[in-house]
Amino acid sequence: MTQQNSQQSALKLANVSKSFGPIKVLQGLNLDIRPGERHAVIGPNGAGKSTLFNLISGMFAPTSGDISLAGNSIAGLAPHKINRAGLARSFQITNIFHRLSVFENLRIGVLARHNVRFGLFRSVGRMRRINDETAEILERVGLQARADNLAGDLTYSEQRALEIGMTLSTGADVILLDEPTAGMSREETAKAADLIRKVTEGKTLLMVEHDMSVVFSLCDRVSVLVYGSILATDTPHGISQNRDVQEAYLGQEEA
Repeated sequence: MTQQNSQQSALKLANVSKSFGPIKVLQGLNLDIRPGERHAVIGPNGAGKSTLFNLISGMFAPTSGDISLAGNSIAGLAPHKINRAGLARSFQITNIFHRLSVFENLRIGVLARHNVRFGLFRSVGRMRRINDETAEILERVGLQARADNLAGDLTYSEQRALEIGMTLSTGADVILLDEPTAGMSREETAKAADLIRKVTEGKTLLMVEHDMSVVFSLCDRVSVLVYGSILATDTPHGISQNRDVQEAYLGQEEA
């Protein structure tokens, strides 16, 4: 984990609750993500992990409580404003532009970061800085050989790598990855974990992931979400030894 200022949280949720009518999905949730750490949220299906990510990324507003990014409240802000504040998210279901090339997919985020819009009299291809930054991200996610291919023609694992690249292209310091290795083979999962480790160096990562081998090998700390509340937060080793966690979640994985 990169050593940074530990006095201010990179991302903090304080007493956050979310209800949909009479259904309480999250209740009094507290979560403190340190700058530069890789942090995983695990838990059984229906625990509220997707709702948690939707709250942080601005798709939902919390019913109560506050969410802050680098000390500034982002609770209830629109997703694009949260992104501009320095947070980017990938989705459990691959979310790319299938009919654009791999390079074009990545360049969209770079253009947005530089607040550059398309225009009739502007040739994006001549914008050297934009293209150079896009090429750098392309290389970081290992897709330089596929730059001119349509994104829809990539393999599933390549599409996931592209989506990670798209989160990086916005220049966000805090990255949210929602089940980045879901549906992958063991070999693809290992490669994806190595990629995530490499591209999030120096950034803050919060991820939801079901593969415990990925979580325990990649993350500095782990929070266990059960029935809408955080049951425990600890190092991977501490979580693996926690009896309450074993009974509530890890034991279910072994059964």
